[in-house]
Amino acid sequence: MSDPRQEIAQLRAKIAEHDARYYQVAQPTIDDQAYDRLKSRLQELEARHPELDRPDSPSHAVGDDRSKGFESYTHRKPMLSLDNTYNHSDLLAFGQRLEKLFPDQALYYIIEPKIDGVAVSLTYEQGHFVRAVTRGNGVEGDIITQNLSHLEHLPTYLEGAPEILEIRGEIYMTHREFERINNEREQNGQTLYANPRNLAAGTVKLLDPNEARTRKLEIVLYGLGACKPDNCFRSQSEVQEKLRAWNCPVLEKFWTCSGIDAVWPCIEELDERRQDFAYPTDGAVIKLDSISQQEEAGSTAKAPRGAIAYKFEAERAETILREIHMQVGRTGTVTPVAILQPVHLAGTVVSRATLHNEDEIQRKDIRPGDTVLVQKAGEIIPQILSVNLGKRPVDSKPFDFETRLLELGIQAERQPGGAAWRVDARDNPERQSRSLRHFASRVCMDIEHLGTAVVEQLVQRGLARDPADLYQLKPEQLLELEKFAEKSAHNLLEAIEASKDRALWQLIHGLGIPNVGKQSSKDLEMHLGSIDAIASANVDQLESIDGIGGVMAESIAAWFADEQHRDLIERLRAAGLNFESTLKQNSNEGPLLGKIFVLTGTLPSLSRAEATEKIEAAGGRTSSSVSAKTDYLLAGDSAGSKLTKAEKLGVTVLSEAAFLQLLNQ
Repeated sequence: MSDPRQEIAQLRAKIAEHDARYYQVAQPTIDDQAYDRLKSRLQELEARHPELDRPDSPSHAVGDDRSKGFESYTHRKPMLSLDNTYNHSDLLAFGQRLEKLFPDQALYYIIEPKIDGVAVSLTYEQGHFVRAVTRGNGVEGDIITQNLSHLEHLPTYLEGAPEILEIRGEIYMTHREFERINNEREQNGQTLYANPRNLAAGTVKLLDPNEARTRKLEIVLYGLGACKPDNCFRSQSEVQEKLRAWNCPVLEKFWTCSGIDAVWPCIEELDERRQDFAYPTDGAVIKLDSISQQEEAGSTAKAPRGAIAYKFEAERAETILREIHMQVGRTGTVTPVAILQPVHLAGTVVSRATLHNEDEIQRKDIRPGDTVLVQKAGEIIPQILSVNLGKRPVDSKPFDFETRLLELGIQAERQPGGAAWRVDARDNPERQSRSLRHFASRVCMDIEHLGTAVVEQLVQRGLARDPADLYQLKPEQLLELEKFAEKSAHNLLEAIEASKDRALWQLIHGLGIPNVGKQSSKDLEMHLGSIDAIASANVDQLESIDGIGGVMAESIAAWFADEQHRDLIERLRAAGLNFESTLKQNSNEGPLLGKIFVLTGTLPSLSRAEATEKIEAAGGRTSSSVSAKTDYLLAGDSAGSKLTKAEKLGVTVLSEAAFLQLLNQ
């Protein structure tokens, strides 16, 4: 028999590690079921050995998502977690406990979708939105108002709201937005995000609100925190209806019923319908509908006794791993992809799964021909959980990453200190194809008619190996391509010609410099003004630009120091592409020339994007943080810590009205 003291210590250490991965960096390495099994085992052992239990055990605590760099806020009412169950009997036991607690009272339940997002508390004072705070440790959370102020459906005013009102909800990312971001990362040869929840959690904790705005987040509101006066609502279903009346983003569907026996059919209906919801769901939340009963039921240190979460088990299936394909991204990063025997999983046919990198393959000992257990993480990305060793072919051999690359003729090297392999040879066809597709994409040079099929033909025929080759294409060359006639050839050449006038930041983004995205491309254009200035800037000069960190600065400098890249720049120059910033050209006479603005809070009529556009058009520029170099703070409602810092530094604070007046001087 194992030593309970030792097992408890090991479980606590494991749970603490997984809590840090889940709450601090949004990169969990185990699924919810595996994590819940660890907690359940710990609770079981602590119940058997109460002398070994202690108040700071993770079995009694809410996970802590607080981060450095954010101002803390103490919740007026604690934001507790929920106890979980995966089976019907535990759900019935939950109901029976409440029946004993309320022996002579009717018990009505509300059943809500359990959203797989990031818990948030919104504070409204006198109807005005003033603050957004994460769950944190349940008692104290991080103020993330700035990272949510751009949300399209977040109400800024609630007509007739109580004096003080805390509304609880979830921040989430839609499946469509998640797929968009992952598609872009795949094209860039970057590691894919596992699921929408992890990406949403990482986004709300970005220290740069401008970067957070590039990822579209959504919010849904469903619950009640503190309320003053405290008798405004009698039931959870009344809260739901009131939120709807305030035009808040609310749950698409919820159920109410009498008695615990009637709950199960509601859960089954939710399970059938959840694929149609905009937000990712991983279960159902069952609560006492009566708020007075909720309060009387009380809570443990971590969870209310009047509510429980029934979690759906992630759908899994066994299938055969046919081969491991090596996918080369536009920057040369090699990503291994499992090619699977097609299998039905969570309503779709799964035939591919990412393997992330060489270390992941070795850790799980994944080999071609293996029977593998596949799960859709967050119901989106297929992942291989494990290998069925009992079904492994007798002639199976460990997968050799480097040998497979050589067999495929891919010349790549593993990056020092990392897990990624990268192709250095620029003549790799797959890398060329991805690079050209990125260059022509809508977010870069926006070249119409230059889709994947056309790019692959151009690469295969040796007509285009890099972006500069596109500008040398002739009509007769295009007519040799499949499905090309004179009209389609003319349209493509016309689109390529039109791209010469694109904004400088679009060209910078299109070049495919590692770690440089859309926003950082705009930052480079705004601060340096030309390709030549960017190319000649050293690392220190680049790093001094707001939004450009050390890693990115080194990446930019190294890219422009490369002889082949310098040759590419000169060929693009000869082709007549725009190398100068139109932003600077258009703003030489602007009233805000050279002025640095920081935006904070919610403005009465202007969005952040609209205000930024007006600043840039008038010759100014924006920064994400307040410093001694800041000229103006443009402050709206819920200005937060940036306003405090600006006042300490003596930075001029502008309202929207004062800002518009300044523009018109």
